[in-house]
Parts: sequence; C-alpha cells; structure tokens
Amino acid sequence: MITLLSALALAANPLPQAERLPQPEFGDKAIVATVDALLATLETGDAPALLKLVYPEGRVTGRGTFPGGASGLRSRSFTEYAAQMTPGSGFIERITNPVVEQDGDVALVWAPFTITMGGKLVSCGYDHFDLVRENGAWKVMNLTFSSRTEGCGV
Repeated sequence: MITLLSALALAANPLPQAERLPQPEFGDKAIVATVDALLATLETGDAPALLKLVYPEGRVTGRGTFPGGASGLRSRSFTEYAAQMTPGSGFIERITNPVVEQDGDVALVWAPFTITMGGKLVSCGYDHFDLVRENGAWKVMNLTFSSRTEGCGV
C-alpha cells in the first residue's frame, strides 16, 4: 500500500532532474604503466627495482591454491617478498583487461592474470593492486590476488 501511495505521489510531483557530475580525469595509462613495471620486476627477479615501485611496508597477499599444490592464505610485506625473489626463475605473470578506478591520489587495478614458469602455465586468478600517488608518481601499496591451478585455460 505504501509503495502504491509513493508511486502516485511521485507521479503527481516528479523529482527534479539531477545534475550530472563531470566525468573525472583519469590517469589510467600512468597507473597501468606502474603495474606493468612491477610485473616486469617480478619477471627479471629485480628486487631493488621492485622496491622502488612499492611501499616496502605494503603487503603481497594471496588466497587459493598455489603452484606445487599448497593452498590457503599467504601474506608478507613487499620487503619480505623482495628478499625471496630469484633472478632467472622463468616466472612470467601477464594481466589482461585491467579495470582501473581512481579518485585523486588513490587508485586500484583489478585484472585477471596467468602465471607461467619455464613456459608452462602454472596458475591463474585475479590481481587487485592498491596504488597511491606520491610526489606525482604512482606506487603500489598492496597486491592481493586469488590463485588457482585448474580452469586457467590459455
């Protein structure tokens, strides 16, 4: 009954047209370039380069099934992660169709990924990068990802 009365009241007195907000200016290219640069450091195993692109106290957190069969939750700081990087490991991570959201100096990137090692597909899932712009440069605060070893398709 209340719904019917509300509909009748709105029909008699429609709400004024809302003003559209201007489309925000997005820096998607610079944000995605930072993510791409981070992924390149993982591929080369260049820990010092990684630490220039991130907040060292930020986290790398994964949930799911990982190559080798381990499953659960893994989380460590970028500093801890960088200490375990190995040059020449054959690790390659590729993202596709990144979705970027930005508000001022804060942004996020959400994208499906695949990981290969030695040319073999070993896992997939979704990456979620939190970024913060400092002194005009984007840095990754956190990387959170899902991980699975089945249903990855190529």
